[in-house]
Amino acid sequence: MKATKLFKEFFDSEKSGGLTLIVCTIISLIIANSTFGADYQHFWQTQFQGHSFEHWINDGLMTIFFLLIGLELEREIYIGELSKLKNALLPIFAAIGGMLVPAGIFLLFNYGTATQAGAGIPMATDIAFALGILSLLGNRVPTSLKVFLTALAVIDDLGAIIIIAIF
Repeated sequence: MKATKLFKEFFDSEKSGGLTLIVCTIISLIIANSTFGADYQHFWQTQFQGHSFEHWINDGLMTIFFLLIGLELEREIYIGELSKLKNALLPIFAAIGGMLVPAGIFLLFNYGTATQAGAGIPMATDIAFALGILSLLGNRVPTSLKVFLTALAVIDDLGAIIIIAIF
């Protein structure tokens, strides 16, 4: 009974998502870079219902994740922190800078080479890690900062996806 209560309290905590993400990332990096690396890669290529586990996560679960992030952002645009254009401009311009600077650095080293078309890849922000790390701070982080980071990451990722699709 005690373990069940601890488990429930952990997953009711705002920090649970961030802690789970970081622990799983560390474990994955250790396994992938160990003598079990080939088995680890093989595991993610295991077929289930005609697709690999990697495909199910990338195209299935991540789609649901982005849907939920998009719905939260939509709520903020209509009734929350981003409902005024003045408040929405900062994350928009920050996202533009967050796309231009990494792409510029990439092009600085790759311009004129066969890899220059990959400039859109470093433009994307990892929303899951950004929000996961922010969740570790719990209630000490103002809601406005969480909204700002979410908006910045979504706008940045949308811009990167568009650039990757075009080029």
